[in-house]
Amino acid sequence: MYRFAYPYLLFLLVLIAGGAFLAYRKKPSAITFSRASDLCSLVGKGSFMLVKIPLILRIIALVLLVIAAARPQKYNLSSEVNTSGVDIILAIDTSGSMRALDFFIKKKRVNRLDAVKHVVHDFISKREQDRIGLIVFGEKAFTQCPLTMDKGLLLNLVAGMKIGMAGDSTAIGLATALGAKRLKNIKAESRVLILLTDGRNNAGEIDPMQAAEAAAATGAKIYTIGVGGFGPAPFVVDTIFGKRVQKVKLDLDEDTLKKIAAVGGGRYFRASDSKKLQEIYNIIDKLEKTEIKVKQFFNFEELYKYFLFPALLILILELLTKSLIIRSVP
Repeated sequence: MYRFAYPYLLFLLVLIAGGAFLAYRKKPSAITFSRASDLCSLVGKGSFMLVKIPLILRIIALVLLVIAAARPQKYNLSSEVNTSGVDIILAIDTSGSMRALDFFIKKKRVNRLDAVKHVVHDFISKREQDRIGLIVFGEKAFTQCPLTMDKGLLLNLVAGMKIGMAGDSTAIGLATALGAKRLKNIKAESRVLILLTDGRNNAGEIDPMQAAEAAAATGAKIYTIGVGGFGPAPFVVDTIFGKRVQKVKLDLDEDTLKKIAAVGGGRYFRASDSKKLQEIYNIIDKLEKTEIKVKQFFNFEELYKYFLFPALLILILELLTKSLIIRSVP
C-alpha cells in the first residue's frame, strides 16, 4: 500500500499548473535588434517549441520536487495477537440416524448431517482468532482434526464428513471423554466442548456422565445440542419396490444431554429444524467471546528518492538546454 506522509503539500501542484499555464501563454518581451534578418532562423513552430523546452523541464522538475517533499511511502501492515481466543472442540454425531431427512437448506430437503455441516461451516468461519478441533463419533469416536487455527483445513474436513464414517451406533460417552482429553492441559482464556447428537448413548464403554465430569474437571464448558424434530422422521429405505421414504421414530435422550450440559456449566439446546440449529450456534458464538488484544505494526519504505534525484537531473538538463539555446542565437 502507498501513502503520502505530507499529502497537503500536493496542493502546490495546483499552483505549479496555474503558473505553468500563464508562463506558456505569456508573450516574450520585445527587444531592439539591429538586423532582423538574423532572426529568420528562429522563425517557425519548431523554434518556438525549442524556446519552451527549458520551461517544460522546469515544470517537470518542480512537480517531482513537490511529490518528493510530500514524502511518498510504501507500507505494510502486520498484526500481533497478544491474547489467545477460545479453544473449541466440535463433537459431531455421524451415526446412521443422521440420515433422517427432516431438515431443509434453502427450501431443499437434506439429511441432518448435511444441515449440521452447513451451519458449522458458518460458525467456524466467524471464529477467526480461535483454535477449533473436530471430533466425529458413532460407534467409535476419533479426532478428525486437532485444535488448529487453519480454518481452511478444518472446513475441508467438515465438508468431508460422511454418515457412518465412525459406525452406525452412538457413543456419547466416548465422544465426551475424547473432547475432555483434547482440552486437557491447554492454556487458553476459555475451553469449550460442543456436543451434537440425535440419539442415545448405546455404544462404548464410558458412561456419558463420568465423561462429562472429567471434561468439567479440565475447566471446559460443555454445550449439548439435540438434533431432530418432535415426531417420526422421514428416512429413505430400500424395499422390494425400490427406495421409499418411510417415517421412523428416533430416540433422542434429552435427559442425559441436559445433565451433561449442567455438569459442564453450559446449556442444552434442541435443534428441531435448520433455522433453530443456526440460532443455537449463533447463541453459542455470542456467549463464548474473549477480548482479543491486537498490536498493529507499520513498516514504511521512503520513496522520495525516486522523485528527488530525477528532479535534480532535470534541473541540470534545463540549465544546459538554456545555455545551448542562447549560444545558437547569432
